[in-house]
Amino acid sequence: MKKVPQKKEGVFRILAFNPGSTSTKFGIYDNEECVFIETLRHDAKILAGFGHIPQQKEFRLKAMLDSIKAAGVDLKTLDAVAGRGGLIKPIPSGIYTINKRMLEDLHTSTAAMHATCLGGIIASEIAASCGIPSYIVDPVVVYEMDAISKLSGMPEIERISVFHALNQKAIARRFAAEQGKSYEDLRLVIAHLGGGISIGAHRYGKVVDVNDGLYGEGPFSPERSGGIPAMHLVDLCFSGKFSQVELQKKIAGEGGIKAYLGTSDVTEVLKKEAEGDEFAKLVLDSMLYQIAKEIGAMVVALECDLDGIIITGGIAYSDRITDTLKKWVGKLGKVYLYPGEDEVWALAGGALRALRGEKPLEYL
Repeated sequence: MKKVPQKKEGVFRILAFNPGSTSTKFGIYDNEECVFIETLRHDAKILAGFGHIPQQKEFRLKAMLDSIKAAGVDLKTLDAVAGRGGLIKPIPSGIYTINKRMLEDLHTSTAAMHATCLGGIIASEIAASCGIPSYIVDPVVVYEMDAISKLSGMPEIERISVFHALNQKAIARRFAAEQGKSYEDLRLVIAHLGGGISIGAHRYGKVVDVNDGLYGEGPFSPERSGGIPAMHLVDLCFSGKFSQVELQKKIAGEGGIKAYLGTSDVTEVLKKEAEGDEFAKLVLDSMLYQIAKEIGAMVVALECDLDGIIITGGIAYSDRITDTLKKWVGKLGKVYLYPGEDEVWALAGGALRALRGEKPLEYL
């Protein structure tokens, strides 16, 4: 294993990590430089044995600390820890110090629906043992939607914002810097394509509209159903065929491509298509068609006045996928590709800004 170099004087050392459903990706950063990066893969059967996601904390923490120790890193050399934020209450974009109230909310049933809740919980514990600050940055619940975009048509349900805020915001800032501009001066549509898919309308530094990428809005994705006909869903709910938990899994976790083809691995789907599987091709094209429609909707949300369409996320590495999307939406605006989702880098960057003097926000 690669050993991490000795920390230089005057440099801030940051541990940043992103817990996924069956993985924990983490990195050690000396200022902007990544000196160590690793993705730990966890056995899904072992994780399932814990039941409640917060109960995975000790298992994941030990795995990460063992790897950090093997890389020759002394935790006492760290200046801050940054973890991915979970499904806490809606908050504005920014850097947040992890406090008692946030930790309480991260242990609620809603926040614990997704592994990202472990980001704040584990970051706080490591930081407390070292006497250093811990942060989350642009969690999935960043909420900046215009009032006009919140009404659903049913007063009991308001449209909410649950999306890949960390990656979308980081890519927007990176794009702006490369264009010699400020993120706050741009109008962008950003499509994050991964296991879940979220497409946001970014207007002058705020995401004024976005599909709820977790709870069933927008295009279907490799493992989520996306928006489905409401009346038929109601019929399914009262059919007696499925429990509440089973239906929730059909919406988030076992929907979309996985429901049709038995896999959420897009690489495998592309292979099936290349081998002549016509149904695999239809499912993939249908997903891309829905993505293109949602991009078009967000262009309208920006009054058809935009500086670019950005496609990012893990499945944006595929030329087949990005070429198809460019064909469908290229006339709406210039398309820029930023494949991948370097969320660990984005977390470290947020913590570094805080260490250099940017005042973190308080979670209330």
